[in-house]
Amino acid sequence: MADGSAIVSSGCTWGTGEEFSPPRWLRNPHLQSIFPSLPLPRPRVLRGCREVLSASRREIVDCGGGVRLLAFRATPYVPRGGIRRTAILLHGWHGSANSPDIVSLAQHLFEHGIEVVRLNLRDHGDTQDLNIGLFHSCRLAEVVGAVRKLQQASPRAELSLIGFSLGGNFGLRVAANADQEGLDLSHVVAVCPVVDPATALERLDSGSWFYRRYFISKWRRSLIMKNAAWPKRYDFRDMLRMSSLTEMTDHFVRRYTNFRSLENYLKSYALVDDILGKLDVNTWLIAATDVPILPVDDVDRLPLRPNLTITRTTFGGHCGFYDGKAGPGWLERGIQGALSQR
Repeated sequence: MADGSAIVSSGCTWGTGEEFSPPRWLRNPHLQSIFPSLPLPRPRVLRGCREVLSASRREIVDCGGGVRLLAFRATPYVPRGGIRRTAILLHGWHGSANSPDIVSLAQHLFEHGIEVVRLNLRDHGDTQDLNIGLFHSCRLAEVVGAVRKLQQASPRAELSLIGFSLGGNFGLRVAANADQEGLDLSHVVAVCPVVDPATALERLDSGSWFYRRYFISKWRRSLIMKNAAWPKRYDFRDMLRMSSLTEMTDHFVRRYTNFRSLENYLKSYALVDDILGKLDVNTWLIAATDVPILPVDDVDRLPLRPNLTITRTTFGGHCGFYDGKAGPGWLERGIQGALSQR
C-alpha cells in the first residue's frame, strides 16, 4: 500500500476519490492530532471561518424529557428549486461546537449551500447550567431527540449527521436506531469514532501522558463548572484528586449513574458485536491507521454492512487529516462531496 492510500470496504462510493497524503513534516500522528489547536494554526483556522461564525444563530434544542442542548445554526442562501441540505455536527469528548475541526468543516459546508447545525452535547461548550443531570456517553436518547427536533424544524431538507471521535460513536448509534426512532437521515459520517470504549480507555491511561493529562484537565474543569452551576447537588472533591482516567470513570459510574459497574457502562455504548446490525443509513466511517489515542484495530471488529463504507488512511492522527495548506482539506472536501450526493 502506498503512503497515504486508503482502504475502502463495502458500501457505496464516498468523498473525492483523492488519497490523503500530507507533506512529510506533517505526517507525525501527534502533530496531526493537535495541529489545529496549536497557537499559530488555530487563529488562522478560525479566521477562515468568519463567514459561518457570523451567520450562526444560537438556539436551545428541546430534546424531550426536560433535556435541552445548545446548538448554533447557520443557514446559507439556497436558490429557488435548489436542494436543501442540513448537516448536524457532533464534537468529541470535551470538545464543543466551537472546536476547530467542527468550525472548519462547518465553514466549507456552508460555502457549498449546506445548512449547518453545530450541536453541543450535554455539559459541553460551557453548558453545565442547562441540565441538572451529568453527561455520560450512554445518553443516546437526548441526541436522538435533538436530531428529531432538528428534523422537524427542516422537514424538507436532506438531513445528515457528522460526528468526530465520541461524536462519531453517537452518530453511528443514531444511524443504527434511525428506523425505529422515525429519523430520516440521508448520510452519516463518523470520523475516528470510539468503537470499543474499554480498549479506548485502556489506551488513554497506558499511552502518552500528554493525552491523559489533557482529558483529565478538561474533565476536572467541566466538573468544577457543574458544581458551580448546581452547588447543592454535587460534590466532586474525590474525583478531582484522582490522576487516572480509569479511576475517575469507575468512581463516576458507581457514584453518579445507574450502571452496575464500569465494565457494564463501557459495554453499553460500544459498537462491537451486532450494534450496527440494523444500520440502513448510508454511512461512511473514516479512521487513520496511525491514530495515537484509539486502537484502530477495533474498526476491523465492526460487521460488514451493505451501506457502511470504511476508509482507513495511513496518516491522519486522531481527527486530523491536515495537509498544512490554507482552505479546506482532504476531510472537508470529502465530507462535502459525500453530502452533495443524491
